[in-house]
Parts: sequence; structure tokens; C-alpha cells
Amino acid sequence: MSAFTTDTPASYHAKAPRTEFCVYFTIIFLAALPLAGVQWMLAVLMARRTNRGMIARAWTHAREITPMIFSA
Repeated sequence: MSAFTTDTPASYHAKAPRTEFCVYFTIIFLAALPLAGVQWMLAVLMARRTNRGMIARAWTHAREITPMIFSA
């Protein structure tokens, strides 16, 4: 009888291919870019000080959304 309490086999986590992640990230980034531009422009017009540009906002949105797709 084998004792698995001390010598447990390593668990395997299936990961999505890196190229697929990059493709999804690029699509989501390009889709978020116009929306982030509108948000940034509204912040500038309302005379609020913005510390992030529209590209940084779109990058953040894509970085948040893309892992949600792969975790589902």
C-alpha cells in the first residue's frame, strides 16, 4: 500500500497558451482604448488633474478583464 501523505504527486494546473492570452489582451486593449480616451478627455475638460493617460487606463482595463476570460 502506498503512503500518499508524505509523497503527494504534484498537481497539474492547465494554463492557457501565452499566444492566445496575448491575442485576447490585444483585442481587449484595442476595444478599451476609445472608451479610455473618452474618460480621459472628460477628466481633462472637468479640470481635474489626471495622473494616468488614456493608454494607461486602457492597459489597466485589459489587464483586469483578460484573466477573467481565462479563469472562467
